[in-house]
Amino acid sequence: MDRNQKRWLWISLGFSAVVLVAVLYFTVDAATVSYLRRLNPFWLILALCTHVIALCFWALRIKFMSRSLGYRVGFFYSLNLVFANMLLAAITPSQAGGEPVRIHELYKAGVKVGDATAIVLTERILDGIVLGIGGAFFMFVLGSEWRRIGSVFSYLMYISWIIITIMVIIFIYSVKNPGLLKRIIHYSSRWFTRKWESRKIERFAQSIDSEVDNFHNTLADFLSHGKAGLIFGLIFTTLFWFCEFVIVSILLVGLSQPPIFIESLIVQLVIAVIMMIPLTPGASGIAEISFTSLYGLFVNSSILGILVVLWRSILFYFNILLGLISGLLIVQREARHPD
Repeated sequence: MDRNQKRWLWISLGFSAVVLVAVLYFTVDAATVSYLRRLNPFWLILALCTHVIALCFWALRIKFMSRSLGYRVGFFYSLNLVFANMLLAAITPSQAGGEPVRIHELYKAGVKVGDATAIVLTERILDGIVLGIGGAFFMFVLGSEWRRIGSVFSYLMYISWIIITIMVIIFIYSVKNPGLLKRIIHYSSRWFTRKWESRKIERFAQSIDSEVDNFHNTLADFLSHGKAGLIFGLIFTTLFWFCEFVIVSILLVGLSQPPIFIESLIVQLVIAVIMMIPLTPGASGIAEISFTSLYGLFVNSSILGILVVLWRSILFYFNILLGLISGLLIVQREARHPD
């Protein structure tokens, strides 16, 4: 990890810590101590294991999507790839910053860059589809519970559905018209190639065209020959998000509270959308505030602060630990096999 990454990691941790301390200050009372005494470690371990299982589903998604394109990427390699992705996601705006790590690690596993890019982009498309469909389902089937969250967050979900629709349209259109994607990338690249030599810019443009063509062919393969990868990808994406969403209910049981599965699924959908907005590194601070504001509608205020600390410990701090360990393993691998 270079100096700049370390700086952003500390900023991310700082944002999160400050907000958590503030939440605890305003929520901890005499009843909180009583709840902590009844805390059952079994449910904490189960919540942590559920998160690890979710990450395993993510690894399986990568493995099966890669296999549908003719690549053999092992499960444990994919799992280490997912862990490494977690660290960069924690130090970049929102939690959607680990894509370069996943692309690089897939490339090191023998996947072409264009194919790796297509796999990672398709992952995000599948995430959007699952979250969008989930939000629509809970809105129309469980309208009364949805309205309890408030109009502001409902509007946020409406906006997210529009964005998801646009992403899917671009995803499909890029298969039929790669020229448009080339023009967009060429136009965007001008911002950081203005001071380059003309020969270097030309080589870079040729590289863009080559990778876009490869990317286009890969997307076409996904929609024609790699349909199994998309199906398995959609299944594992659903399982991933379901595991992540039930963690809060497991923690509540550990705190001697009744689980709130339905309400939690609705709230987690909104939080997942908010955390994708690039405001702070790893969505730190934003995640804690969103969690406290939304779960405050359903959870006793005496345990709300403890609940958000436990939740972020599993889905943020534990992710950073996994990312650091995975990064060390990758560094050791690169040292042994620099090529």
